[in-house]
Formats: sequence, structure tokens, C-alpha cells
Amino acid sequence: MALTPLDERTRVKADGECSRCNHNALSCSHQNGYMSFEDVDTAGLESPRTTDGMPMLGLGTWENTDPEQCSESVRTALEMGYRHIDTAQAYDNEAAVGDGIERADVDRDDVFLATKIWISNLAYDDVIHTAHESIERLGVEYVDLLYVHWPARTYDPEETLSAFSELYDSGLINAIGVSNFLPEQLETALEACEAPIVANQVELHPLLPQPELREACKRHGVEVVAYSPLARGGVFDQPEINSVADKHGISEPQVSLAWLREKGVTAIPKATGEDHIRDNWASLELELPPEDIETIDGIDARERVVDPDFGPWNQ
Repeated sequence: MALTPLDERTRVKADGECSRCNHNALSCSHQNGYMSFEDVDTAGLESPRTTDGMPMLGLGTWENTDPEQCSESVRTALEMGYRHIDTAQAYDNEAAVGDGIERADVDRDDVFLATKIWISNLAYDDVIHTAHESIERLGVEYVDLLYVHWPARTYDPEETLSAFSELYDSGLINAIGVSNFLPEQLETALEACEAPIVANQVELHPLLPQPELREACKRHGVEVVAYSPLARGGVFDQPEINSVADKHGISEPQVSLAWLREKGVTAIPKATGEDHIRDNWASLELELPPEDIETIDGIDARERVVDPDFGPWNQ
């Protein structure tokens, strides 16, 4: 499963993406560092699950807006062994995600499907109405996890989460999650929500480890789900991660995903092409020894790559 040495890697452009960070290859800063992956035998790999049954490695679909490509990415991932698919109203790809689930040779009930309600739809009636619209676009009868995408704009803890609780009681959603919530906002949400909140999806990677937030979630029995777990390619530029990757003969994304798993964090890396989907999945074979965890924990650099004005840390 190892990558070929760097000087033997072929410079290729797969699916129009940089193979290092999944951005457009023509404009990416890594455009002179394309690499090809050897075929990896991922047969038989299964993701560990949280106590609530959520697979700890999933497929993120942010920016995967070409309908055919998105559908094919989801189908490819599911047939490879993925069982956790993440989307959102704001991604504008729920229909394509649903199409990929339908096309895959995998039973719907075996797929853990998550989507998110956007910040303009968090008033009570809008939550109910747009949740039904999302489920219709996805072509399913229920979703496994429905998130509040951000605690912003129309979000009100009591009103918003009352609507989520109603959806939960009706069986339209199997679980409630929040996203981008700081510890104090999480505590308020837990008090306001009649149904359990099982997950907080946040940006988390070796350059933004968020130990205080992880501890707060652990204290309340809330799982942490990491989006942008590769820091949008930033993990490729960290010597500590490079050294661990070279030590094991694997890719930097595999190192980062294994590090997150050692921290008890679920990761949903975005990937579109089969080679990236497979490389991320192969991280399940890696168990980092304590010295490698310590090396990655020692990274001094800090970077938040998703930082909108309405982010709670900017208020």
C-alpha cells in the first residue's frame, strides 16, 4: 500500500485536481508536485464506529458540485467500503449525493447519511420545511444525522432546536448534530434541545487541534467530527507530518487521518477522484505509535482555513 518514493512519482493530473490537496490543478500552488498513487488493496477494510454507530471515516462532498462527478464519487466511495457520507444544503449537491447512494451496490440502511440546515433556514418553520426538501432531494426516507450548520443568522437555540427535536420525534432524522459550535454554545444547545445532540462538526486537523473544544465535547458525550481534516492541503507543508509519512512510506493525508482517529475524532475528508478516495480509505490500515502522535502534537503552526465573518470565534 505504500507510495512510491517521491523522486519516482509520476507527475500526473487526475480529474483536473492537484493530487495533493484536491484543488484545481491548474491554479493550485502544488501544481509542480503531482504524484500518482499505486493501486491500493483496500478490500476488507472497515471503518471503526463511535458508540452511536457513526463510521469514523467518511466522505465529505463540499465543493463537489458537478452532478455526475459528485454522484460517481459517492458511488465509488460506498462500493469501496465507505459507509458515512456528508453533505449540506449549502453544498448544492444533495440530489447528486442521493443519486450516488441509489447507484451504489450498497443498501441504503447501511449508509450513515448526514446533511446540514443552512443559516438562513434555522427559524422553526424553515427548519421543518427545508429538512423535508433536503430529504426529498436526497431521495431517501430519513437522514441519519441532521446538523445545524452554523450558530449564525436565524439560529436561535430554543426555536431552532425545538424544530430539530420535532424532526427527531417524527423519525425523519435519526440524530441531531451541531456544527462550528464553541464550547459555550454547545452547552446552551444541549440545555435547549429536548433530544440528544450526538455530534459537533468542526474544522480540526494537526494545524488546528482544538483540544479545549474536544475536551468539552467529551465531557458532554458529544462526538467530534472533523471537516477539512487535511487543512486544505496544508498538511503537505508540515515537516513533522512529512517525516512521519516518510517513516511509514505512506501519504500525508493518511498520517493526518490516522492521527485524528487516535484522538477519537471522526473525519470526513473531501475527495472526488478514485485515487484520493482510496488513499484516504487506506489510512484505516495505519495505527500511529505514541512517538508519532507526539511528533504531530508538537507542531507549532496554527491555521484556520474556514473562517467566515459569521463564525462564532469572530463575534
